Amino acid sequence: MGMNMNFLKQAQILQEKIKKLQEDLVNKEASGSSGGDMVRATVNGKHEVIDINVSKEVVNPDDIEMLEDLIVAAVNDAMHKMDETIKLEMAKVTGGLNIPGLEVPF
Repeated sequence: MGMNMNFLKQAQILQEKIKKLQEDLVNKEASGSSGGDMVRATVNGKHEVIDINVSKEVVNPDDIEMLEDLIVAAVNDAMHKMDETIKLEMAKVTGGLNIPGLEVPF
């Protein structure tokens, strides 16, 4: 019986740590780029795009499609980097335990 209470308490502590992690992630940033750094995108831990930088060289009115592709690629790069950051932060909180159903929900 005492064992079960201990487990519940640990689960509760873990949940609080994860809640705090989610709040902290808002302040984390990850940057991605494409086109040899000509397009850069920055996202936060809530997967919101917070900044996009485009070099003049890739702005070609006759080839808008290329620019669009570069922006998509840069944003995706930033998102992948943020996912890695979130995974690492979660591993710190859970001590590397892979707990089923325990994802960072947004």
